[in-house]
Amino acid sequence: MTVTDSKPGLAVPLQRLGARGTRLLTAVGAIIAPVVRAVWRLAGPVFRTITAAGWLVLGLSVVALVLSAVFGWQEFTYLGFILLASLALCAVFLFGRASYGVLVELNPRRVVVGDRAMGRMVVTNIGTRGLTPTRMELPVGRAIAEFQLPAMKPKEEHEELFAVPTNKRAVIIAGPAESVRGDQLGMLRRALKWADAVDLFVHPKTVRLAPSAAGLVRDLEGQVSKKITNNDIAFHALRPYVPGDDRRYVHWRTSARIGQLMVRQFEETRRSQVTMILASRSDLYASDEEFELAISVTASIAAQVIRDGVQMNVVSESGVWRTQTVTSMLDASCRIDPVGRVYPSIRDFARERTRRLPAPSVVMMIGGSNMTTGEYRSVESLFGQDTAQVAFHVVAGAQPKIASVAGLTVITVGDLSDLSRLVRGLS
Repeated sequence: MTVTDSKPGLAVPLQRLGARGTRLLTAVGAIIAPVVRAVWRLAGPVFRTITAAGWLVLGLSVVALVLSAVFGWQEFTYLGFILLASLALCAVFLFGRASYGVLVELNPRRVVVGDRAMGRMVVTNIGTRGLTPTRMELPVGRAIAEFQLPAMKPKEEHEELFAVPTNKRAVIIAGPAESVRGDQLGMLRRALKWADAVDLFVHPKTVRLAPSAAGLVRDLEGQVSKKITNNDIAFHALRPYVPGDDRRYVHWRTSARIGQLMVRQFEETRRSQVTMILASRSDLYASDEEFELAISVTASIAAQVIRDGVQMNVVSESGVWRTQTVTSMLDASCRIDPVGRVYPSIRDFARERTRRLPAPSVVMMIGGSNMTTGEYRSVESLFGQDTAQVAFHVVAGAQPKIASVAGLTVITVGDLSDLSRLVRGLS
């Protein structure tokens, strides 16, 4: 049995109607959108001056006036007009021009966790008229410093000093400064931004290690690999000449003795290339303190490798660090935070973040107490046998030790002060 549509003629008209409706809505949107944007450009600054308390008062006034109109309650009429009048009175405090020149400075711009960092804000009246007292707000990290500025004559300066908390590794942004006009009840507020934000880098604690990357990178001219090449410095063997070989590598004495051209073969030597892999997944660490210890271990080793002039890369789930200089590396370490499960596994993370990097001669893996030996071994399998690999197992408070697990060197670090002694043990 074949089932057919009882009203086959309705499908085409409905499609046409839908297409016309879509075109109509598109045309109406094209007309209304510019009008809405123009209205918002005019009304937006006004709406932005109303704070949460102001919107609450405005809403209560509307409700009171509606109840008064519906039920005829005069009390709500008085309440509604009083609330509206209070908003109108508060609007008077928004008027007035400001002509400030604001300079925000931090000294120093880079500190270690726990060091003292001071800042100052210099405000100058750059206008030709005197300015009334106002309030200046300066965001410093997640906090806001408030300063009460006095009345200022033209060209007059006012300086404020403030301390920046440095009890945690971070990038602290100070600024931009805002001059605030508004009422004492906090219903209306008009803020103007002055000056640019300034960054303060709070570096992790590090320890100085012995030269040559703490015994992990020992070669000066390069490491000999098992890859055979036609041009290098480590002689391997002789082989028969084939067309295209460089005649400079023909071994004439052997060729004359056996009556056949023989050329030299070499083992490829590679310059040291260090890759450090920091697992920053939050579930791999027992506490925030343990994570900070892992950052300090990574930064300490990376700083020494850079000082030794060895090429290196440091990777974490968030990407590749900048390692051109010790300072840029420490700045990059300030931006690393614990993350969730970005990749399915530690091996997937290491493979994805290192596949575009130069082939390493030394790989260092850093993880927390919850990272298993199997996960370290899974990363080890990504690299060839010519690659030296070391795992740093960061366990806060644990006894320092060096162990070998199926050929992988595992260093347990319980305190940053143990790091120098542990890496010396690898020499």
